[in-house]
Amino acid sequence: MHIIVLGCGRIGAELAVTLDKDGHSVAIVDRDRESFRRLPDRFTGRAVLGNGFDRSVLEQAGIDEAEAVAAVMYGDNSNIVAARIARETYAVRRVVARIKDPKRAEIYQRLGIPTVATVTWTTDQVLRRLFPDDTVTDWTDPSGSLLLVERDLPEKWAGRRLDPLDGRDRYRLMAITRAGEARLAVPGLVGQEGDILHVLVRKDTAEELEALLRGGEE
Repeated sequence: MHIIVLGCGRIGAELAVTLDKDGHSVAIVDRDRESFRRLPDRFTGRAVLGNGFDRSVLEQAGIDEAEAVAAVMYGDNSNIVAARIARETYAVRRVVARIKDPKRAEIYQRLGIPTVATVTWTTDQVLRRLFPDDTVTDWTDPSGSLLLVERDLPEKWAGRRLDPLDGRDRYRLMAITRAGEARLAVPGLVGQEGDILHVLVRKDTAEELEALLRGGEE
């Protein structure tokens, strides 16, 4: 997969190196040549000098073939402009934008751009948003029989009640993160695009839960 990282600060450099190590084709963009010093000698991706919202720079970074873009530049506005160009002009399916103002998160989510506020912004969080179909285990009890997993809400669940995710003794939706804010799950809760699910599940029923999420019905 070809992935473009916009911004070669601490998070951008770490993200680019991680993706490169995992075997992806990576291009990282920054307007400051000195920032590329954060990249180790073993980095095999492309370093492109320029503004991340400049279309000629994006094309030099391979936007036409990119399957994902992570905008992690310094400014919120730069990240959102770049993310919208990637999504709306080049139809990149997986786009993530870094923000510092959590109050803007809900607006950006409505534009179909996953965002993470700075207070929770880590390389791990970026990777989770770039690969939304992956289920990530956040916690396991000492016996290994119970898992707390995180999963992006599948598109087909948006606008639907999430009650089916209360599988009694098999799995249970505990909370969701919406627009950067966590909230406990309550009966009748309706899913929204961009929601992140936090589900407690028995290890032996994890595949059943995943099948439910993929299928959209019990």
